[in-house]
Amino acid sequence: MSTHAEASFTIDGWEEEDVFQADGVRIYRVKVSKTLVGGLDGTAQGWMTMAMAPGDSAAYVGFDRLEVTVDGRRGSFVIRHDASMHAGGGDATWDIVPGSGTGELAGIRGTSRVDRHDDGSHTYAIDYDLDEPATTA
Repeated sequence: MSTHAEASFTIDGWEEEDVFQADGVRIYRVKVSKTLVGGLDGTAQGWMTMAMAPGDSAAYVGFDRLEVTVDGRRGSFVIRHDASMHAGGGDATWDIVPGSGTGELAGIRGTSRVDRHDDGSHTYAIDYDLDEPATTA
């Protein structure tokens, strides 16, 4: 059974670098820094490649490396995410990269999401399972 944890976060840094721009299409890289407070407590560094197209269409792929405490366990892990949006809707996929957990979060696996609220704030959430450390007899 998965455990749920979530946190509010603030964006502390946002650095963009253009890769390509022509005919209304823009492709660029972003480095983002976040501070998370709540059930996930710590920091996240993210790297994304984003594409904007005419007609308000956009997509991105990226990775976030979180250094956090979750349910009293300290460590880090990586989340892979991708999303697309267009006039008809959009979709997103977020998951914890298998084997990326370190410290007391070694063996973590699961899914994640970011929710945007009406007041402009954001919540980062994970549903995860964590292997228990092996014991020796």
